Amino acid sequence: MTTATTTHTLFRAEGFSCPSCVAKIEKQVGRLKGVEAVKVHFATARIEVDHDASVTSVDEIVAAIAKAGYRATPSAF
Repeated sequence: MTTATTTHTLFRAEGFSCPSCVAKIEKQVGRLKGVEAVKVHFATARIEVDHDASVTSVDEIVAAIAKAGYRATPSAF
């Protein structure tokens, strides 16, 4: 049995127009296998995701955010 390693990834997002965007993104990303937590910061347009990188890649998370209707890019801060 392997132990899951949690990766904490930050994203910068574009296209936020209202606080309901937050719930939409959290719901879409939260559905992905391997995602443990999603926190969207509306005021700073940042998204924090705790995920198992061996199960869910950064690209898959970006795609899920895009599916919710927003553009996101991985960010160092």
